Amino acid sequence: MYSTYHSIKSWAEEDRPREKLLKKGRQALSKSELLAILFGSGSYEESAVALSQRLLKSFNQDLLLLSKASVADLQKFKGIGPAKAITLIAALELGRRKKQALPTVFPQISSSQDAYNELKHLFDSETVELFYIALLNQNNRLYNVILISKGGITGTVVDPKIIFKHALDNKAVSILLSHNHPSGNLKPSQADRNITKKLVEAGKMLDMKIMDHLIISEFGYTSFADEGWL
Repeated sequence: MYSTYHSIKSWAEEDRPREKLLKKGRQALSKSELLAILFGSGSYEESAVALSQRLLKSFNQDLLLLSKASVADLQKFKGIGPAKAITLIAALELGRRKKQALPTVFPQISSSQDAYNELKHLFDSETVELFYIALLNQNNRLYNVILISKGGITGTVVDPKIIFKHALDNKAVSILLSHNHPSGNLKPSQADRNITKKLVEAGKMLDMKIMDHLIISEFGYTSFADEGWL
C-alpha cells in the first residue's frame, strides 16, 4: 500500500496516518501507522510508515518485544536517531503504566488466576527481577500494590521487615506476594521457597495471612497456594 520512495504528503489524504486517525479513529490504524505518527517523519529514501514497518518486522510484529529495546538498540536501525528512539520508548512506557493504574472499584481476588490477571502487567517488558506485594482487605479486595525490590536478571533481595511495615501502615488484612523470572522459568528457586516460608511464619505472628506467592513470566505463572507450598 505504501511506497518507500514517496513522501506521506503525496499520499491520498485518507491514507495519511494523522488524517486517518482524525477521520476514522485510533482503532482504524495499523501498528506501523501508529508508530509513524510517533516518528513524525522518515527520510528521503523511506517514509515514516515504511520505517515503522521495517522496525516491526525486525521484532516479529511483537510490541512487547519492541518495548524491551533500549535507545541504543533502536538506533541500530537506519533512520532512527536519539529523538525517535526516546519518543518510542516513552510512548511504550506510558502504555505500560496505563495498565498499572488501579481501578476505582477494587478487584476481588478469589483464585490464583484472579491474582495473576491483576498483577501480570506489572512485569511486562521487564528484564530484571521485581518483587511486588499486593495488599488485600477483609473482603479479599486488592486495594494497593507496592514494589518492594528490584534486582538483577537472576534475583532480587527481599526484606521481610519492609514488607510487613507497608502492610501494617496500610492496614492490610492479607498479603499477596509476586515476583517475576525474566528467564521464563516458572519453577521456584530455593531462595524463593525460603523467603516465602519466612514470610508465612512472620505473618502468623502478626495475624496477617500470606494469601499466595506468584512467580510470573511471559509464559504464565506458578502459584505457591495452588501447589500446596504455603
